[in-house]
Amino acid sequence: MKKEKSRIVYEVEEVKDFKELINRAYEKYPQNTAYKYKVKNGEKTEYVTKTYSEFKEDIEALSTKLLQMGLSGKKVAVIGNNRYEWCTTYLAVTTGGMIIVPLDKALPENELQSLILRSGAEAIICEQKYIEEISNLKNSNLKYIISMENTEKEVLLYNNLLKEGKELIKQGNKDYEKVKIDPNAVSILLFTSGTTNISKGVLLSQNNICSNITALSKYVKMYPTDTLLSFLPIHHTFECTITFLFGIYHGVTVAFCDGLKYIQKNMNEYQVSVFVAVPLVLENIHKKVWKGIEEQGKKGLMKAMIVITKLLAKIKIDIRKKVFKPIINNFGGKLRIVFVGSAPLDKKIIKGFNNFGVDLIQGYGLTETSPVVTAETDKEKRPGSIGFPLPNLEVKIENPDEKGIGEITVKGPSVMLGYYENEEATKKCMKNGWFSTGDYGYLDKDNFLYICGRKNDVIVLKNGKNVYPQELEILINQIPAVEESMVFARNKNSMDTMLCAKIVYNEETIKNLYGEKTEEEKKEIIWQAVKEVNKKLPDVKHIKEIAITNEPLEKTTTQKIKRYEEIKKS
Repeated sequence: MKKEKSRIVYEVEEVKDFKELINRAYEKYPQNTAYKYKVKNGEKTEYVTKTYSEFKEDIEALSTKLLQMGLSGKKVAVIGNNRYEWCTTYLAVTTGGMIIVPLDKALPENELQSLILRSGAEAIICEQKYIEEISNLKNSNLKYIISMENTEKEVLLYNNLLKEGKELIKQGNKDYEKVKIDPNAVSILLFTSGTTNISKGVLLSQNNICSNITALSKYVKMYPTDTLLSFLPIHHTFECTITFLFGIYHGVTVAFCDGLKYIQKNMNEYQVSVFVAVPLVLENIHKKVWKGIEEQGKKGLMKAMIVITKLLAKIKIDIRKKVFKPIINNFGGKLRIVFVGSAPLDKKIIKGFNNFGVDLIQGYGLTETSPVVTAETDKEKRPGSIGFPLPNLEVKIENPDEKGIGEITVKGPSVMLGYYENEEATKKCMKNGWFSTGDYGYLDKDNFLYICGRKNDVIVLKNGKNVYPQELEILINQIPAVEESMVFARNKNSMDTMLCAKIVYNEETIKNLYGEKTEEEKKEIIWQAVKEVNKKLPDVKHIKEIAITNEPLEKTTTQKIKRYEEIKKS
C-alpha cells in the first residue's frame, strides 16, 4: 500500500444518512427541478417536473402510509424502469426505517420470484407488467403488491398510497418524523448481477453510501444547474449512487431516458450536461461521431484541428468547445462531464472525448463498496488509469507479482456490512476489515490505480504467465469492423493453452469497406486484422483462433459480458 497524498479538490459537508441527504437538498435547493420526465396523457406526451420541495413531500407521504400499513423495519422490494416513482419509493422506504430491496428489471420470471422469496420482502412496489408473475408467487412473505401505474388488477396503487399518506400527515400523523435512522444498520439489500450465475445479496447501510457520496464530492463537482440523463439500470449501485443519490447531494436535475436507442435524442431535448455511462456506450458514440466525420469528408481537417487545439491548450488557451461545437451540439450542446465505470475503457476513447472538450472521469467500484473505490479528480487525470483511492478509503495490492500486479483490496466506511445469509462468502472476502475485490490491478508511483481484469477471468498459461483478456479485447475492438469481442482460453492439448477470440462484427461497416462478402470472407478479413494486432504483442499473447458472429454477446444489465455463459457456447 502506498502512502496517499491529499488529492482533495473541494471541501464539502458530510451527510450520514438519507434523511440528512434529502433535508439538505430541500434546504439548499427547494425550488430547483429535481426530476424532469414524460408521461402519456391519451395521445399526448406531457413533460412533468418535480422540485426538491415536492420530492421531499412525496417521500414523506409515501413513507407515512407504508409505516401505517405495518411495514416498519420490514423489507420492501422495488422493480421497474428508471422513473420518479422508483426514486420516491427507494427514499420513502429507507428514510422510514425500512429495508429496500432493489430488483433487476431484466430478470426472467423464475429468477425474480427466487429473489423475492430469498429476500423475505413483505411488500413490493412495481410497474404493472410485473404484477402477474409476482401474483403467481407461492410461499412468500408478500402482504402487499403496489402498482406504480393505475391498473384494474386487484392490487394497491402507488398514487392512492401517496394521497392517503398526505392526508395522514394533514391529520397530524407524526410516524415518519419519529423514525430515527441508524446510519450503520442494514438499509439496502441488493442482489448482484454478476457475470456468472451466482447472485449474492449485498447488505449496505446508509452511511456506506453517504460516505461514498461525500468522499467523491471532494474530487468532482456538480452544480445545481447541471442536468443528468438516467439510463443505466437504476437498481445497480453505479447508477443509483452516482446519478440518483450523488445528484441529490448537488441539487441537480435528473431526466429519465426513453431507452438506449434514444440516448442522443434525450440528451438533446433535456440539454444534458453530465452523463453516467459504461465503456460500451461511449465506444459506440465515439465510433458514430467519427463515422459521421468521415462521411462528410472532414477526417483530415478534424485531425488537424485537434492538433492545433491541443497545442493551444498547453498554453492555457482552451477553444475546444468552440471549435468542436457542431459535434457537442449532436448531444445537446451542454455536455461537459462523462462519468465512466464498470469496465476498462480504451485510452483512445478517453482522449477522443477530451479532444472535443468533454471531460471523462474514470472510476472503479463494486456493489460491495457502495460503489466507488477510486476516481479521477477535476484536476488530476491519467488516461488508462481508474483514478486514485477516495480520500476516506485505503487500497492495497495483495500478493503483487514482479510487475506489481495483484488483487485489489479495499478498507473504509463504504465497504459493505456483509452478504445476506451467507457468512461463508463474507468471511472469504473480508479479512481484518479488508475487502478482496476479485479484481487484479496495480498502483503506479503516483498512486493511480490500473485495473487488469477479474481474478476469475485471468488466463494462466502453461509457463505460469498471466494473460488479462480485457487488455487484448481493447486492441481487437479498435478494428473498424469489430463491435465487441471476448478473449478466452482453450486447451489445445495437455501441454498448450490456446488464446481464442469471439468477435462480433458490424455488418454495415464490412459492406461499406469491402462490399458484399460471404461469412468465410468476413472471417478472413477480421482474421488478417487480428494478425496485425498480434504483431504488437509478445508471442504468449497471440490470438490463435477466432470465431465471428453478428449477434451481440450476452451481457448483464450493466453491459458486462457474461463470460461464463459465452464460453459455454464456444
